Amino acid sequence: MSIQTESPEILLLIPAYNEEARIGPVLAEYAEYFRECYAGEFSIVVVLNGCEDNTLGVVQAAQKEHPEIRYLNYEEPIGKGGALIEGLHHFHEADYIGYVDADGATQPPAFHDLIKHRNEADCIIGSRWLPDSVIHQPQGSRRRFASRCFHVLVQGLFWMNIKDTQCGAKLIRKGAIEAVLSQLTLADMAFDINLLYALKKKNFTILEIPTEWTDKIGSKVVLGKTSLVMFLSVVRLRIIYSFFYKYIEFIMSPFSEWIYKRLAAPHRKFKGHES
Repeated sequence: MSIQTESPEILLLIPAYNEEARIGPVLAEYAEYFRECYAGEFSIVVVLNGCEDNTLGVVQAAQKEHPEIRYLNYEEPIGKGGALIEGLHHFHEADYIGYVDADGATQPPAFHDLIKHRNEADCIIGSRWLPDSVIHQPQGSRRRFASRCFHVLVQGLFWMNIKDTQCGAKLIRKGAIEAVLSQLTLADMAFDINLLYALKKKNFTILEIPTEWTDKIGSKVVLGKTSLVMFLSVVRLRIIYSFFYKYIEFIMSPFSEWIYKRLAAPHRKFKGHES
């Protein structure tokens, strides 16, 4: 069966920031695995987010070997969420759009599990906190503690009843993405909260399933700064969705812009190169 890269049924977004050492094998594993399972119906788009190393060269080399791969290259940092937002704006033609992290924490079979459940909900997400999840090389105690505190904060602010909003493995139906795309504005790592809450507000269904996941060495997460970014982002998101936001929007807009500039997560305004 020939490979159709123009209109695949499954499209996978991979945001990447300085991943030259890890992304090559990840792209090869995904392209080869899904070529067997979804020949002609699977495509990968890497969104490079202000990379300062040779990630672009590695992606271009992988593209020559695997025609399923495309990319967007942003010369300035736009944040993980910003990369995903840009990817969704440029590539949402597939029936289902998913995303995983560039470090390979979610292996192809684990993402395949999401696809197998695609007819059961509008959005399927992997969870590291469900009883049947398999975790290889768990996070350190500080990150686990911060993760659980963040979960309590999110649950208290949004009441979504989702055990793991931050696992980087999600799959969303095209119609659901198109319905909420204009509401996705958080360019940092709290993007997932923005996406899931927007889907909930529109009454789309979300299914959380156990996943297999590995905490990779060399994580880009800086615990203190990342925690601050995510705290400010979710509080801002809660305010945006509050009934009184329209009365304070003129105050929040410059404040939001200041936050994004200070935390290297700019708004959706950068122009990138597509291939």
